[in-house]
Amino acid sequence: MGHANETESMEFLLGQVCKLHHARAHDLLEGLGLYRGQPRLLHALYKEEGITHGELAERLRVAPATITKMIQRMEKAGFVERRADPVDQRVSRVYLTGAGHAIHQAVDEALATLEEESLAGLTEAERGQLYQFLISVRDNLIRAVEGLPAQAPVKEMRTI
Repeated sequence: MGHANETESMEFLLGQVCKLHHARAHDLLEGLGLYRGQPRLLHALYKEEGITHGELAERLRVAPATITKMIQRMEKAGFVERRADPVDQRVSRVYLTGAGHAIHQAVDEALATLEEESLAGLTEAERGQLYQFLISVRDNLIRAVEGLPAQAPVKEMRTI
């Protein structure tokens, strides 16, 4: 599928969308004292506090080093705290602080604003289609990165 110029190419458009989405997320989250990506960690802890760094990395599908850095930043900002496991002192578990609990609704509202702004003007059907298209694109790229055949089932995204 050819395009008249590079500004209409999928690579260029996806790049623009990602860059603009990142910038808007930064704007919305900065006022809350958060960085993009940190709301996912908060949501994991809203569902289940006291999980380990490794469990968080697995659930968020990011490298353990990424989780460690994220926890350090969020601990410094006062949203989470680490406590030693009562049975195994070598393991630390992550918990929300009062500030981490208090910011829950504001984070949800910021992310809802980001989604609504991003999808403004699209019908519910179009939003559903876009979601399915993005899943297909993601799965195609997972197959390409993993060296799998085009129709191979995709189990889950690996840590990137």
